[in-house]
Amino acid sequence: MENIKLTINGKEITAPAGSTILQAAQQNGIYIPTLCYDEAVEVYGACGLCVVEAEGVPKLLRSCSAKVQEGMVIETESERVVKSRKIAMELLMSAHDGDCVAPCQLACPANTDCQGYVGLIANGEFDEALKLIKNKIPLPASIGRVCPHPCEKACRRAKVEEPVNIAQLKSFAADLDLKGDSYIPEVSESTGKKVAIVGGGPAGLTAAMYLRKLGHEVTVFDMMEKMGGMLRYGIPQYRLPKEVLDSEIAIIEKTGVRLCNNVKLGRDITLENLKSVNDAVILAPGAWKSSPMRVKGEDAEGVYGGIDFLRSVIQGNPVDIGTRVAVCGGGNTAMDACRTAVRLGAKEVYIIYRRTKNEMPAEEIEIKESEEEGVIYKFLTNPTEIHSENGKVCGMTLQIMELGEPDASGRRRPVAVEGKTEYLPLDSVIMAIGQKLDPTDFSQVALTDRGTILADEDTFMTDIDGVFAIGDATNKGASIAIEAIGEADRCVKVVDAYLNGKVLDFTVPYISKRDDERIDVSGKAVQPRTVAEVLDADVRKNNFDEVSLGLTVEEAKKEAQRCLECGCREYFKCKLLSVAQRYDIKPDRFAGEMPQKYTRDENAFIERNTAKCILCGLCVRSCKEVMDISAIGLLGRGFKTSVSPAFALPLDQTKCTNCGLCVKLCPTGALTEKANVQKQVPLAEKYEIRSKDIDGKDCQFLISTYGGKIMRVIPNNDAARNCGFSRDEMIKFFE
Repeated sequence: MENIKLTINGKEITAPAGSTILQAAQQNGIYIPTLCYDEAVEVYGACGLCVVEAEGVPKLLRSCSAKVQEGMVIETESERVVKSRKIAMELLMSAHDGDCVAPCQLACPANTDCQGYVGLIANGEFDEALKLIKNKIPLPASIGRVCPHPCEKACRRAKVEEPVNIAQLKSFAADLDLKGDSYIPEVSESTGKKVAIVGGGPAGLTAAMYLRKLGHEVTVFDMMEKMGGMLRYGIPQYRLPKEVLDSEIAIIEKTGVRLCNNVKLGRDITLENLKSVNDAVILAPGAWKSSPMRVKGEDAEGVYGGIDFLRSVIQGNPVDIGTRVAVCGGGNTAMDACRTAVRLGAKEVYIIYRRTKNEMPAEEIEIKESEEEGVIYKFLTNPTEIHSENGKVCGMTLQIMELGEPDASGRRRPVAVEGKTEYLPLDSVIMAIGQKLDPTDFSQVALTDRGTILADEDTFMTDIDGVFAIGDATNKGASIAIEAIGEADRCVKVVDAYLNGKVLDFTVPYISKRDDERIDVSGKAVQPRTVAEVLDADVRKNNFDEVSLGLTVEEAKKEAQRCLECGCREYFKCKLLSVAQRYDIKPDRFAGEMPQKYTRDENAFIERNTAKCILCGLCVRSCKEVMDISAIGLLGRGFKTSVSPAFALPLDQTKCTNCGLCVKLCPTGALTEKANVQKQVPLAEKYEIRSKDIDGKDCQFLISTYGGKIMRVIPNNDAARNCGFSRDEMIKFFE
């Protein structure tokens, strides 16, 4: 066969005469995007993405149909080509109504695949669920107990009744793992690189485990007698049993991470020393200093910082709080402090909060359970002075407040009611209004105006080369543990690149998101949220036993099955997303009425979601040209066109044989195998191209197999289509 010489992107290549530019590029490893082309069907040219620029040709050519010519000079990524593709992609994505990633995962600061592990739990695949969780969270049993679960706040199940209980499902899977032969992540071959981490809290331990998995030698230094940071010394035993935390830390240690306790930066080690014997250093010291209230009299005996108070109890040396205790603050630390005070025997425990219950940042369940345990809430009050006798706290003056206009946080600003105060007799005051870094030992690195370590938002690098910083001690200050874990995970990628002399691209990849306002869940059956049982208030308030009893296997599976599966199952192999992330697209500029509605047709094997369809035509053409069935077609005209069976019938009422070829070729996830299909009669296990020389012609066939057996043989080029063999004859031929 005659070969044609041409040049693509400066590379001289040859291609058979009669080939298209796209075929020539593919045969020579040159990428040209396309969403509507496949060798199994005739050229259609619907997506408009495969355009290229040919020297001397005024218009852009569609490479899927344009034939190669001798001496052609082609550019596949010129400025003009990229501009055309961006517009084409923006138009396609503006009419593509689908979630690439579930809202719960997007809301998780650690980017945990919540939908993935919830789905695995629903199917009883608990070990796999645990492994998926540990891709992002090395301490899931601990985090599942204490996380304020921003994932649940984003859960769309709340539009039906209540969010999925994601946090307890996480700890359920992790607890099962801890009760058996615990999963220990595999470690890559040693790189010879060393990393020192200062701080053994959630950020430091996360960075340690994931750096170790990459093959680096890691040592964690912590100033306390045991690892865990605020998970150990800031969370009470009744919420997070330290035996659970110990077990999870032991797994991290088994990966080969070296843990060194009672080692303090500035006292036992220096930054210069760490840098001299390591290839990189990560600072993750946490925020161990309680923030002051700046109230007159707060230096009196009996005034304690929230973190200091909790740490004293956890270490077995609780401070003397007396019988009347006021806890100032409305966050989860305040909840931990007031409920701990109850368990220490205080008779009157007050929460002093300057707004109302509706504005409290603490978890609703924490507020509810504390009220059950007898905590008294004094809303719309603010301390103005702490009184003392002989240097010891005896009471507090409270300013009565009212709510004014919203502030920067969106909550209504508390405003003092002039002339209105209240006196509260007390034995002690616990200030749980925040915590911060003690910067004493970190003077060598640049600090922010807030006294936190200044670290680049993308690279986590401090002003010292090779020294990185993460967690509560950096930039904006203390936050939730899962945010520190997320930072650590991202920092690991940066540090690994740094150790290998590479620079990461921090461009945020494009993903498709559905508009919550347009989502209709009216057809969903109401299924109450399953929550783990808790100890009775009269029992739990007298001890530090864990309050939650955890989910049973049956409860966990039932709760996991409430998931709406918002994220696309085709995310990791979606061709549409792959092209979208290649170009800096802005589909919103073409936003308007969505041309298609979300549908699911009744079929045992194939799920159709026309809202994701981009009208590439691959499913229609493969059904007609390859399978000779025509179970589906293009319905309607213009903007309202959609892919549908005739008369919009369900697939089960057509000639569809469930061959799965349309699913295989769909580039968007508009057609997918149903999640449980492999427990029934699975579609084709795989498709592969095989060639046969028939009558001197190179015939290509698409071979579908399942369980090692050939299920279908599909002609894949003109020579194969014209070979004269029936499908049954071709199956026998290849067998």
